[in-house]
Amino acid sequence: MITSKTISSGIIRALLTLVLGALVLFFFYQIQSVIIYLVVSFIFTMIGNPILDFFKRRLKFNHLFATITTLFIFILIIFGFIMMFIPLILSQGQNLSLLNTAEIEKNIIELANQISVFLESHQIDSSQILKEANISSKINFNIIPNFLNAILGTISSFVVGLASVLFITFFFLKDRLMFLLGVKKLIPNSHEFQILNSLEKINHLLSRYFIGLLLQLFIVFLLYLIVLVIFGIPDAIVIAFLCAVLNIIPYIGPLIASVLAAILTMISNLGGDFQSDILPTTIYVLIGFWIVQIIDNNLSQPIIFSKSVSSHPLEIFLVILIAGFLFGILGMIVAVPLYTIIKVIGKEFFPENKIIQSLTKDL
Repeated sequence: MITSKTISSGIIRALLTLVLGALVLFFFYQIQSVIIYLVVSFIFTMIGNPILDFFKRRLKFNHLFATITTLFIFILIIFGFIMMFIPLILSQGQNLSLLNTAEIEKNIIELANQISVFLESHQIDSSQILKEANISSKINFNIIPNFLNAILGTISSFVVGLASVLFITFFFLKDRLMFLLGVKKLIPNSHEFQILNSLEKINHLLSRYFIGLLLQLFIVFLLYLIVLVIFGIPDAIVIAFLCAVLNIIPYIGPLIASVLAAILTMISNLGGDFQSDILPTTIYVLIGFWIVQIIDNNLSQPIIFSKSVSSHPLEIFLVILIAGFLFGILGMIVAVPLYTIIKVIGKEFFPENKIIQSLTKDL
C-alpha cells in the first residue's frame, strides 16, 4: 500500500537525483577544456599507435624511445602547420598600424557598384537594393585590426592547450598497457573477454579511421592548392589548408569551403574590373573546387573511409545523414567513429542477431 511516507521518500529521491545530475553536468561544464584536451589527446593516440608499433616492430626501438619519436613527429607536423601561417600573420601584424580601413571601404564599395552595373546590364534591377543596404554605414571596417588583435590574444591559451594535449598524449602512448590493465581490473569477469576484445578492435578501427581521415584531407589540400595556384590566388597554401580542414564536416564543410574560397578570391582581386577580372576568376576557382569535391566524394572519400572502418560507402552516407538530422554538424563529425564503436560492441555482445550479423560481416 502506498503511504504518504513512501510518496515523500520517492519525491526526495527524485529531487536528490535531479540535483546530483545537475551538479555533475555543471562540473563537466566547468572542466570542458580538460575534456576537450582528453578527447584531442585520445585522437592523437589513435593516430600515433600504428606509428609507435612501426618503430617498435620494424626499427626495433624500445617502447619509451618509440613513444618519444612518435610525439616528436606530432610536434614537427604541428610546427610545420604553424610555420605555414607565420608569413601571413607577420605581414598582417606589420601592416596593422598602417591599415587603411578607408581604402578597404572604398574598394569594397567600388566592388559593390561594379556588381550593380553588371547586374543592370543583364536586366536585373538590384542597384537600388545595394544602395538601400548602405554598406558603408553598416560595416565597421575598424573591426579588422581589433579582430587581429583578438587572435593574437588567444595565442597564449592555444600554447597552453597544445602543451597539455601533447603531455597527455605522451602518457596515453607510453602507459597504454597500464591503462588497459586498469580497465581490466574494473570490468566484470563474466564479460572480460568480450570487453577487452571490443576495446582492441575499436582501437584498431579508429586508428585506421583517423589515419584515413588525415590522408583524405591531405589529398583534398593538394587538389585545392593546385586549383588556387593555377589561377594565381595569393596565400594559396593557407587558403587550401583552411578549406581542407573544413572537409572534416561531411557535405556541409565543402560548401562552406567553396564560399570561403570565392570570398577570398574576390577580396584578393579588389580594385580590378568586376566583369572582366574578379567574376571570371572567382567562377573558375569555384568550378575547380567543385571538381575537387566530385573527385573526393566519388573516389578518395568512399574508398578510404570504407576500407578504414570496414563499412559500405552507402552505409557511411546514411549514418552521417541521420546523425546530421538528429544532432547537427557535431553529429556529422562524430557519426562514423561512434557508429564504428557501436558496431564492434554489437558484434561482441549480440553476435546472433541477424541485423548485426549483416552490418558487421566485414569486421
